[in-house]
Amino acid sequence: MRKFYALIVAFLVSSSAFAQGTITGKVTDGELGGPLPGANVVVQGTDNGVSTDFDGNFTIEVSQSSGTLVISYIGFVSARVGFSGPGDVGTVALQPDAEELEGVVVTGILDIAKDRETPVAVSTIRATEIQEKLGSQELPEILRSTPSIYATKTGGGFGDGRINIRGFDSQNTAIMINGIPVNDMENGRVFWSNWAGLSDVTTAMQVQRGLGSSKLAISSVGGTINIITKSTEKEEGGAVTFSGGNNGYLKTNVSYNSGKSDKGFATSILLGRTSGDGYIQGTRFEGYNYFIGLGYEPNDRHNFQFILTGAPQVHNQRTSSFFNVATIEDHLQYGARYNFNHGFLNGEQFGWRRNFYHKPIASFNWEWKVNDKSTLSSSVYASFGRGGGTGDIGVGPNFGFASSSRYRIPSNGQVDYDLISRYNSGEEVTFYDGNQYQIAPNAQGETIITSFGDGIIRRASINSHNWFGAIANFHTEINEKWNWDIGVDLRSYKGIHYRRVDNLLGADGYFDDDDINNPENTIRADGVIESDFSSIVNVFKDIDAEPKIDYYNDGLVRWGGVFGQLEYSDGTVSAFLQGGLSSQGFKRIDYFNYLDSDPAQETDWENILGGNIKGGVNYNINEANNVFVNAGYYSKQPLFDAVYLNFDNQLNPDLVNEKILGLEAGYGLNLENFRAKVNIYRTSWKDRFQDLSITTDAGDEGTANINGIEQIHTGLEIEADYRASQVISFRGMLSIGNWEYGGNASGAAFDDERNLVDPEVTLFLDNVKVGDAAQFTSFLEMNVRPMENLKLSGSVFTASRLFAQIAAEDFDFEDNEGSLRLPSYSYMDVGAYYTFNFGNDQAISIAANVNNLFDTEYIAESLTNNFDGGNGTFRGIDTSNKVFFGFGRTFNVSARYTF
Repeated sequence: MRKFYALIVAFLVSSSAFAQGTITGKVTDGELGGPLPGANVVVQGTDNGVSTDFDGNFTIEVSQSSGTLVISYIGFVSARVGFSGPGDVGTVALQPDAEELEGVVVTGILDIAKDRETPVAVSTIRATEIQEKLGSQELPEILRSTPSIYATKTGGGFGDGRINIRGFDSQNTAIMINGIPVNDMENGRVFWSNWAGLSDVTTAMQVQRGLGSSKLAISSVGGTINIITKSTEKEEGGAVTFSGGNNGYLKTNVSYNSGKSDKGFATSILLGRTSGDGYIQGTRFEGYNYFIGLGYEPNDRHNFQFILTGAPQVHNQRTSSFFNVATIEDHLQYGARYNFNHGFLNGEQFGWRRNFYHKPIASFNWEWKVNDKSTLSSSVYASFGRGGGTGDIGVGPNFGFASSSRYRIPSNGQVDYDLISRYNSGEEVTFYDGNQYQIAPNAQGETIITSFGDGIIRRASINSHNWFGAIANFHTEINEKWNWDIGVDLRSYKGIHYRRVDNLLGADGYFDDDDINNPENTIRADGVIESDFSSIVNVFKDIDAEPKIDYYNDGLVRWGGVFGQLEYSDGTVSAFLQGGLSSQGFKRIDYFNYLDSDPAQETDWENILGGNIKGGVNYNINEANNVFVNAGYYSKQPLFDAVYLNFDNQLNPDLVNEKILGLEAGYGLNLENFRAKVNIYRTSWKDRFQDLSITTDAGDEGTANINGIEQIHTGLEIEADYRASQVISFRGMLSIGNWEYGGNASGAAFDDERNLVDPEVTLFLDNVKVGDAAQFTSFLEMNVRPMENLKLSGSVFTASRLFAQIAAEDFDFEDNEGSLRLPSYSYMDVGAYYTFNFGNDQAISIAANVNNLFDTEYIAESLTNNFDGGNGTFRGIDTSNKVFFGFGRTFNVSARYTF
């Protein structure tokens, strides 16, 4: 008997000893052979989990003698590996799956859709694809391989790219970084130059088309882009990346992880620099990016993460302003790379348009496992954006605006800034229209420029902001099938808007009388602030002392929201129901148009309620087939400019929430070597606001507030993957949309005193096509792996049914011709990728890409809608239209060393 008890004690002791056992291993990309940093390793049936380091290695402490590790990574099929004791489980190769997200462990404020479970249309781009194929492209361009996405470089300046989802621009597409909304709270826009460093720290990008699965009340009319960055790594290691390409493109990144200490601390740092001359004339750029992650995990119930990331940059632009864009006729004369703003000043590259901005965002995340069933996830964040863009101000002799040909060298179309500078300094000069002009100096012998004549200078429009927010989500597992969430979303935003003198261009000063509190304001050389890095690095500097011109106002927005979700899943049927309520407050302070003593200088808060409700059901028919449906309704508060009219403190008396109704259905097929998804959708966007300045036949002037504008977007989306063999695989998508305005809209027009001047002003929009994005797109890619660690790829992208960028107010006459259709186009990209693996978990990855291999010339977008043809045509388009041609052939080569 004593021997039996001794045996039991020995067994218990050995079991207890194993409770402290350690399992190690490595996770790799089964397609490329390289490591998968950030993969999740969880002991099945427990909350015990870790993430792989930059080299794909993991170490996990287990408390049982045997079990199963579930290993997952966004964009790959999960793997299960059994263990029966401490030790090394070896290398686990995950196979890619563009949609598989099951088992991914992410922070609770980030809503990630799971394949065959979350009933929404979703596509995911993983980190390896971004590292391989992005090259010198803009981050949104990597998404062109997904349905209903149209991404262009717009003017072609660094970070000036834009993206549309299902025909909706960034104002109506929610952009989220680690679950935090980053759309501007005044106008809804997203400027990608502010996030130029994201591609270097992105773990995955997930596009949820339609209203999506986010619990927050966000502007996801067209869809949601979830950008998931790396977290603080727990193992020591790092990487160095060098990248070069056409037109002097050069990019360098260095990253290092300290590894997790015995006390649970870890640090990750990434620093980078990007520069180049730009593919478009006169678009030189320089940018930096940084990422700092601090992690602390004191035990298995608490996880703290602090993340700071930013990308200060300065770049010259071809711009998207209507008055500073070349026509097709200009491009035919000077080439597709022609920049209407480009020239030289004192031998240095100079242009009217330059963007400079620094928008760091800091977040502190706390994940608290309250008990085995409940988790509280919270994040507080802050962003301080500083910077803006430059442009011209003033008028030359005889109404010579900056866009006039009188300042342009006929042989190359460049702006002669030296000529303007000589004129501004008082020299008698001959312009390119053959006329001679000279500024008369004042009594002090100075040449002073004014906004209404006597010369042109460069000004900067500042659009800075202070933004604070907090999101908290409490999640509870009711049982194995049911769970619920409840949370809050709080935001506070202050937009700071003014202009300042950027370059006097040879003049002695600039006179401005727009400030009612300082009507005799002359800015001289000591008041000039140049738009360079020194003006944006310090985001906390005091701006009160900066001399201001033209306008100065603050836009304040506050947001308070609550949300909840109920979710069910039994492996066959999954469903969710979400609801949210938000109150958005608006206030405007105008320091120029109102005396400091006038109470009207600062408005009261205008608070507007909004909300949403949405839900969906997914049914897994069997292991290969699933179907889903979802529907949602949003009551969305209008944007800031719709609340206060005409750039002053006049409150819109006809405020109405925009109303969005989305319906969607989908089918999925998942076979061993073939996967496909088919989605159909309909989105109705009603009660859009538009103000329209009019002049009646009697000569009365007024403004019409039109609220009844509706857009209806319907479409079909198909995406598929086919693995023909171990060597060859294919991936493709097809999207067909029909995006148009639904009926005419009208409203009454009033003058500034609210006197009726026209009882009915109509916009004739019925069946007019929505412009600015291709309504038909397709993508087909072939990947070939002729040998281990080598991958070759080739893809073709096609865009058709692309209409000019139009505005609803352009259709205020009945006999309009609708939207101008631009020529269809296709282009081909190719790439090659190879990884050299060394000992001690070291590797060098080489990536080479050529975009638009055959140098196809195409129009990517048009800012005008001219049909006349009287000036001649180009591929059937009137050459007077102001357009942006897409980039021709470009190339990029990069090398990444990991250690």
